Amino acid sequence: MKDVTAAIIIENNKVLLTRRAPGEKHAGWWEFPGGKVEPGEPPENCLRRELREELEIDAAIGKKLIENIHHYDTGAIRLMAYRATILSGDPSLHVHDEYQWVDVSDLNQYQLLPADVPIAGFLQKMDAHIHTSGGAIC
Repeated sequence: MKDVTAAIIIENNKVLLTRRAPGEKHAGWWEFPGGKVEPGEPPENCLRRELREELEIDAAIGKKLIENIHHYDTGAIRLMAYRATILSGDPSLHVHDEYQWVDVSDLNQYQLLPADVPIAGFLQKMDAHIHTSGGAIC
């Protein structure tokens, strides 16, 4: 099983999604930015590295929000989603062809990678709780 990380970056009540570019595996599908953990690499370091490589942003990695195991045709992944905050840089695209800041309530309108769907559901449940309790997502 491969370990994969995802960043949940929320600014102005919107979460960052990226779309895989043509020529990439799962081209046209949306995902929370992140990537594969290298052997011996802590997941938080992986996420910082992937955000730098793929989006040219430096981020502070917060707590793990949720993890999900998904079985693709090519094998299983464990997707670990962490709260992240951009410290510097603006997203710049390299392996993606688009990014969008999306209202959490609108996530189901995007063709998300299957492993990302439970994360979107988790965020939507948290968002509904926030609106009824006056709290904040992490």
